[in-house]
Amino acid sequence: MLFLVSVVVDGALAGTIYALIALAFVVVYKASRIINFALGEWVMVGSRLTASAHVLGLGLGGAIAAACAGMVALAVVWNRAVLQRLVGQPFIAFIMVTLGLGAFLRGAATFAFRGIPGGVALPLPQEPLDVAGVAISPARLCAAAVAVVAIAAVTWFFQRSRAGLALRAIADDQQAAMAVGIDIDRHFSIAWGLVGVLAVLAGTLWVTVAGGGFGVVLLGLKVFPIVIIGGLDSIPGTIVGAVLVGVLENLAAGYLDPVLGGGFSNIAAYLVLVAMLFARPYGLLGEAKPERV
Repeated sequence: MLFLVSVVVDGALAGTIYALIALAFVVVYKASRIINFALGEWVMVGSRLTASAHVLGLGLGGAIAAACAGMVALAVVWNRAVLQRLVGQPFIAFIMVTLGLGAFLRGAATFAFRGIPGGVALPLPQEPLDVAGVAISPARLCAAAVAVVAIAAVTWFFQRSRAGLALRAIADDQQAAMAVGIDIDRHFSIAWGLVGVLAVLAGTLWVTVAGGGFGVVLLGLKVFPIVIIGGLDSIPGTIVGAVLVGVLENLAAGYLDPVLGGGFSNIAAYLVLVAMLFARPYGLLGEAKPERV
């Protein structure tokens, strides 16, 4: 019983970091209906920028702030140099440019971050905490706490701030949003800048608790089942889906991998994804959007 509790707790903590990464996916989709297939590369670059700034002598807070500034700059250039030129183009064009961006970032990062450490160590004790007999890593606990705060801030941003309300209006109807004076280009830059900040936080937290480097790119593939299970346009659904996937992966690793062979835990989420597409294609908390024809 204690082993089961340990597995579930560890999976839930990992799920909170998954939720932060998945949130970066949902932010873009909610604002522009663009599916960002380069999310793993954004997270990887964010984590490497933090490590680079730390190597240059900045403290942890300064390194994260510098990395956020760099990612926001990248987001603004990406939006203005590429996405604005694709307005009115077929949806497949947006998919292809995000795939192309991912390939470019992977190649450029290999040279730009050569010799840079994989991550930044948090100033936390290494010994696990004993909570009612369950060993919990201080790094995972701290990462989960930061992720929860970031998720709450993004939720507030979309629900309460003027920019968040404008982004929701743009996602519902771009033409109507433009008619009432909403600057679409400016708000798209805000959305992608927010993705850059989330990528820095998520990447830095992930490499701290799980190691990483360029393997962080694979997180983009891990997040895709989460956003489908939770709902592409639902922040609460994303959080629920991320925790479910984190717990599911740990349960599969603890109980099924020894029986079925190592690696089954890596595909368990995709099996749930297929089942969800059959039962509820728009996700647990997503909304079906019927269209008149």
